[in-house]
Amino acid sequence: MSPLNRRHFLVTAATASQSWAQSNDRLRIAIVGVGSRGSAHIKELLPVPNIEIAALVEVDGARAEAAAQTIFQKTGKTPRIESDMRRIFDDKSIDAVTIATTNHWHSLTAIWAMQAGKDVYVEKPVSHNIFEGTKLVEAARRYNRVAAGGTQRRWWGRFRKAIEVVHSGAIGDIYQGNFFFPGGRDSIGFQPIKQPPANLNWDLWVGPAPMQPFHENLVHYNWHWFWDFGNGELGNNGIHMIDILRWGMRQRLPVSVRSTGGRFGYQDQAQTPNTQNVTWTFPNGSSIVGQIRGLYTNESMRWDFYGTKGHLHLKADGRFEITMGRSKTPEPELEYPKDLDHFANFADAVRARNSKLLHAEIEETFLSTALCHLGNISYRLARELRFNPSTMKFVNDKEADTMLTRDYRAPYTIPNIA
Repeated sequence: MSPLNRRHFLVTAATASQSWAQSNDRLRIAIVGVGSRGSAHIKELLPVPNIEIAALVEVDGARAEAAAQTIFQKTGKTPRIESDMRRIFDDKSIDAVTIATTNHWHSLTAIWAMQAGKDVYVEKPVSHNIFEGTKLVEAARRYNRVAAGGTQRRWWGRFRKAIEVVHSGAIGDIYQGNFFFPGGRDSIGFQPIKQPPANLNWDLWVGPAPMQPFHENLVHYNWHWFWDFGNGELGNNGIHMIDILRWGMRQRLPVSVRSTGGRFGYQDQAQTPNTQNVTWTFPNGSSIVGQIRGLYTNESMRWDFYGTKGHLHLKADGRFEITMGRSKTPEPELEYPKDLDHFANFADAVRARNSKLLHAEIEETFLSTALCHLGNISYRLARELRFNPSTMKFVNDKEADTMLTRDYRAPYTIPNIA
């Protein structure tokens, strides 16, 4: 049986191959990818006690040098810099890896790291497609690694309180969850094909994707809007929206998905939709309904839980309102607990060798990631799809099944999990 079909999936491994073992709780961390998210990892890891950022992996030499200088200014130590992550994974003094690469590198980076005995923190979405996401979870189980996903709102006090209220049954059984995300993004225009800059290792940047010419709409952010590398806004920010609703509704994978939308308002080089509407339906008939609007609106980001007794409206900052029955007057605001530190949580779980301590264990983040992939496949095929969570395949739909994976470019292939 696939590990994705078992509810009891968390590892409580007592053994570890880390060099510090039981005698030293100092963790030596490597950060893979030091763009905007990787820079945030540096900022957030530096204050965590007994953590050393020992190495940086970055295919853009200029960004690597800037990140290393930031660390030196704060700590007086210069981390090791490599462009090829495999050289860092061979270093037995590295205990754990945080991953903030482009989406299409997330799973492979984490799998290689775990095969080398490292624990991993993987930014969302934790995979570029469903196949490699299942292998990511499988690797965490097979190699007894502590693996966390980067859905950070699970550590925020207001969101934890909202989910506590939903799980308490206060608003009844949840039959629908809605989200709205306003992207507000402009056209990226068209960039000409040119030679990659000298400071960029283009082969490593492309990695598992098909080799193709360089243009400046790929490096370093707009890759999100190209199918070979990103997953559109649904995979970029939509996963945060999905994760909160799926968490509150205690749902795993849907049995059907329908997505519509398009790239409206302008023509540019991008491929993914800037506007997308998705409905996921679960085995018990409940549903998540999501809306991403890439053009401008005065509406705010929000989540809504609809229960048989009431409604919980969750705002962008995590504050929420509850209305019960036919009442139009919100209940009094509740007291919110403090936020938790997600990297401290990861470090605690690594030291304890206990994945149950994680607030966003890798399978939970992968399940939310999988909903993004299913929505995008429905959008790209322009039709409703039925999905079988037990087989992790679509129902009698070979065309859709081909989109559950990709053709990997050697040597950047997903390995067999021994």
